[in-house]
Amino acid sequence: MSGFRYPLMTMVIALFATIVLTPVAKRYAIKKGAIDDPTRDDRRVHTEPVPRWGGLAIYGGVLLALLIVLPLAYPLQPFPPYLIGMLLLGGVLVVLGAIDDLKQFSAKWQMLYLLAIGVIVQLPTDGVSRVRVQGMNWPLGGSDSHWVSFGAWGVVITAIYIFVVTKTMDTIDGIDGLAAGISGIAAGTLSIIATYESQPRVALIAAAAAGASVGFLRYNYNPAKIFMGTGGAQLLGFILACLSIVGALKTAAALALFIPVLVFGVPIIDAVVVVLRRIWSHQPITQADKRHLHHSLLNKGLSQRQAVWVLYILAMALCGVLITIVRLYG
Repeated sequence: MSGFRYPLMTMVIALFATIVLTPVAKRYAIKKGAIDDPTRDDRRVHTEPVPRWGGLAIYGGVLLALLIVLPLAYPLQPFPPYLIGMLLLGGVLVVLGAIDDLKQFSAKWQMLYLLAIGVIVQLPTDGVSRVRVQGMNWPLGGSDSHWVSFGAWGVVITAIYIFVVTKTMDTIDGIDGLAAGISGIAAGTLSIIATYESQPRVALIAAAAAGASVGFLRYNYNPAKIFMGTGGAQLLGFILACLSIVGALKTAAALALFIPVLVFGVPIIDAVVVVLRRIWSHQPITQADKRHLHHSLLNKGLSQRQAVWVLYILAMALCGVLITIVRLYG
């Protein structure tokens, strides 16, 4: 367990910090009028107004945990450039998400700023680590595989990948506790994989995201007292997408393509199903509706708690398969 010492410490600090900060974020949201009104449209499944901006507490929990543990674990260089970029841009996402909760940005503007952030986060580097998909070994596995560089296309591929993961994590935030729970499972999985693959800093950062997600569940589990809002969901998706690039995608080449599919399986499956249903119904793919997996489970008579646990178990099963494969073949 020695390799898990700092990640566990980080997770615990992030968890308790988020538990303490969430009531503060709740009071601030109420003061500023950041309230989710269930009568706004028929997609809402809650019946009472609920404050948003829980993302402020999640960000604070992650940041505080990293500020405490990273200098202990890495006294010479606690914050590499790529991590500074991630944290700064994560803060930008939280602010933009908070504004979106009040003003409701269009899907086009959300796409533009998410893609822009996906490009900007690739710039900071220390010459060794950066948030960019540089290339891959092809064909996958085997002794005859060779490195294929993506060149400038790596910038585009990375930005699109970050956008997809960030947005899908946002779109599953439709019932109490779902996005926080799925994020906690995904972050915990990335932390375990990074520990096994001798990437301790990535493991530590992922553990902070896992702890903050679980800490937020203290108030977000049904019946929710606060929602994480657009900023919280996009922050977690952004952090996890970046960490999967810096860490998990640098595991064995034969596994690299499967890691995002399994770690982010539930939000990706949900996004694919929703898009296909909208295309089949001749509706714009950006039009919000009640075609998500959690809506389907609710329509079958499940309660919110039952629906989230069905999706939690699915996420844990996919991540469990991935961890087993990495241990055996990674």
